[in-house]
Amino acid sequence: MLEREPPILWAPDDKTRENAHLTRYMCWLKEQKRRSLDHYPALWAWSVEYPAAFWETVWEYFQVISYAPYERVLSGYEMPGARWFEGAALNYAEHIFRCKTEKWPALIFQNEQGQGGQLSWAELERQVAALAQFFRQNGVQRGDRVVAYLPNTPHAAIAVLAAMSIGAVWSSCSPDFGANSVIDRFAQIEPKILLTVDGYTYNGKPFDKRSVVRDICRQLPSLQHVVFIPYLNERARPEGLPKTTLWDEAIQTPAGPLSFEPLPFEHPLWVLYSSGTTGVPKAIVHSHGGNLLEHLKYLHFHNDIHPGERFFWYSTTGWMMWNFTIGSLLTGATAVLYDGSPAYPSLDALWKLAEQTRITHFGTSAPFIMSCRKADLSPRETSDLSALRGIGSTGSPLPPEGFRWVYEHIKPDVWLSSMAGGTDVCTAWVGGNPLLPVYEGEIQCRCLGCAMESWDEDGRPVPLGEVGEMVVTRPMPSMPVFFWNDPDGSKYRSSYFEHYPGVWRHGDWLCITPRQTLIILGRSDATLNRQGVRIGTAEIYRALDQIPEIRDALILNIERSDGSDWMPLFVLLEPGVILDENLQQRIRQTLRTTCSPRHVPDAIFAAPDIPYTISGKKMETPVKKILQKKPLEKAYNPDSMRNPEAMQFFIDFAQTLS
Repeated sequence: MLEREPPILWAPDDKTRENAHLTRYMCWLKEQKRRSLDHYPALWAWSVEYPAAFWETVWEYFQVISYAPYERVLSGYEMPGARWFEGAALNYAEHIFRCKTEKWPALIFQNEQGQGGQLSWAELERQVAALAQFFRQNGVQRGDRVVAYLPNTPHAAIAVLAAMSIGAVWSSCSPDFGANSVIDRFAQIEPKILLTVDGYTYNGKPFDKRSVVRDICRQLPSLQHVVFIPYLNERARPEGLPKTTLWDEAIQTPAGPLSFEPLPFEHPLWVLYSSGTTGVPKAIVHSHGGNLLEHLKYLHFHNDIHPGERFFWYSTTGWMMWNFTIGSLLTGATAVLYDGSPAYPSLDALWKLAEQTRITHFGTSAPFIMSCRKADLSPRETSDLSALRGIGSTGSPLPPEGFRWVYEHIKPDVWLSSMAGGTDVCTAWVGGNPLLPVYEGEIQCRCLGCAMESWDEDGRPVPLGEVGEMVVTRPMPSMPVFFWNDPDGSKYRSSYFEHYPGVWRHGDWLCITPRQTLIILGRSDATLNRQGVRIGTAEIYRALDQIPEIRDALILNIERSDGSDWMPLFVLLEPGVILDENLQQRIRQTLRTTCSPRHVPDAIFAAPDIPYTISGKKMETPVKKILQKKPLEKAYNPDSMRNPEAMQFFIDFAQTLS
């Protein structure tokens, strides 16, 4: 696959190397453990060959607070079923508040209207303690579920920390979810308390959600109390809801000093959800101990966040990157929260936010970077980004052109960290490294403790530079402890361990290069098997990004009963553009020369929109099922979609196929 070594776009200078958390950890290993691992490849190899020893050093290095000693680090290498740090008793939130300081704020917040402010560590602690006491007074005990229908505001950050502190299990959806999407998720876990807003603003438009909230409450019989936040309209009041308290009253609950419930290592921390594109979303349960160790490791060693720096990731409360952003408080950093559209009032809104709030680590998605590139933005010319040290990208593979745009139009000495992981582990498997160079179009490294390989269909590692299935061969503490309502573990096993028994199959195409960098080529379940050759959809989308008339695209390959196949391409065109023969020819020629003749579609169609999940994933597999004329209720779930109306075009299109 690889023809040449790509250019190096960034390399750490001496100051970055010297100050990096990774450097300090490697020195600590040498001094305290007599283990000389002076370069990253050796450190990674040791961390995956001896996972118990590695994770125990993470525990010791970060001085994890435990109210009881653990009996052993790891029960064994079996997956699923490996147990970590049995006997330990800890609390994720306690490790956040040991970072409190008067030197800088805990949270900075802004919404798309420019409203916002900051919250000191002292005020954050006071409000968390008050809300935790409010939860207790309303019957919430260890293990009970507290859920939120909230935008990315300080309310959600305060509430999750309060729930954590008393051992309640947190789960959240953003208010752009419809009632059925929320109910599909929350009904599974039977919450006691719901926190909600009256509505929100997005792209300059107000969205009143009070009727949706009433619908949600009616269909959650376990609910005992609602905390209501008049966010869209400060005069809004709860109507037609069960027992309700206003937010301002709840956070004035008299409370003593903030305390923390000691919890078993595997005690549920929060419940995240699969996309639910073809059915009810799976409720994925993460643990206090597992996510604590993983977030301490990744945010320090791979994001290299330092106390007093400002960490931002554009997200909503319905995406695991919001949970990850809350985790940034473990480093002593200030978390920057933003509620609104990334393109309102213009596409440079987030770059202006970076200037105004002096963001150090700016996190976003690959599609956002590519949108900025297509719009010919040059933030370095319009915003002061002198505080910016690192840019993170996730959500989908960032193509080389995106890397190049960052260095040409944002900052020539910024550290660009492309990362990939997911809801399944609430972290990144692969990502940044402050000690290694950034190659154009490539992820820097496999993360410490992640025994990742690229396998063929028979379960054998493929040679470096070739593409295979992304697998993880050793357990990690941040793997889910279980799925909710999956008593025999069958859903859990079928999600990750069915293809290669005992080995985690993540569902991505992966190339590990001779440089030990990584390239992800899209989802393996959306692979185009073209004339016996597997093609990653990311290759095609990257090539189409070169054509300015195309705003978005979706490619499929339909296998026919006679053994042949048909590969249609659907394109969303820029306003005013017509899919004429000239444009079709340019599309074909671009794919032929950039990729190969096999990448050229059999037919090209203009679509009014491209369907996406709420979490921003293209719905290739559901559209393929629709074109194969599978029953609609089995092909896709409209409540899992960001733009469900987009699917009607493909439903109608399927009827034209013989």
